[in-house]
Amino acid sequence: MESDKTFLYGTRAAMEAIQAGREIDKLLVLKNLKNPLVRELISLARDHGVPIQRVPVQKLNSYTRKNHQGVVCLLSAISYGSLDHIISQAFAAGRIPLIAILDRVTDVRNFGAIARSADASGVDALVVQLTGHAQITGDAIKASAGALNHLPVCRVSNLKTCIKELQHSGLQVVACSEKANFLMYSVDLRVPTAVLMGSEQDGIAPELLAGCDFHMKIPMRGKISSLNVSVATALVLYECVRQRLEL
Repeated sequence: MESDKTFLYGTRAAMEAIQAGREIDKLLVLKNLKNPLVRELISLARDHGVPIQRVPVQKLNSYTRKNHQGVVCLLSAISYGSLDHIISQAFAAGRIPLIAILDRVTDVRNFGAIARSADASGVDALVVQLTGHAQITGDAIKASAGALNHLPVCRVSNLKTCIKELQHSGLQVVACSEKANFLMYSVDLRVPTAVLMGSEQDGIAPELLAGCDFHMKIPMRGKISSLNVSVATALVLYECVRQRLEL
């Protein structure tokens, strides 16, 4: 079971956490639970942009066997940032923005390792969708060697829309997967860039790939055709660093 510091349980406790402005990863609600108080909780969560997931009772019981009333609220160990503000700050400071977008990276250790590489390579922010990413707990912060205490993480409601907004803000969006035809060395990463990396299971979603400006791959010389996502992300980000050092 998770530590009591990473979640709250019970309808009222969840409502109080949302109203108090606590940083919440997601709200887990028992499937088909529809009493008036739960409906009020769900409405409150939606108003505050809190992700909601309907789950079976076994999922809730994996967090606590106490009287959770069909509700478990997963707390975040960090504060989330505003992507628009971060990009504006980077341009205002005369920096070339570098953003890392993670499509459904769910392993806490991978997420932490990516954050560590992102901070070391000067990434301005990590971007994730409201749902479908690793919960950012103390374990994620530990895996990041503390980088998640400094590196902004931004949550967006829809990655497809986010990609379009980044492009309108002057960033190219570059997807990296083993299915691309072009090596990462052939893409100009010296301009404002957002790098899109895919999930551990099935890579980047096709609808996200379709919206990217470029699709590139890391050269592979062995018998294995792909890399762990945290390793691949580090290689891509440091190719950005290498190219930008030449400016």
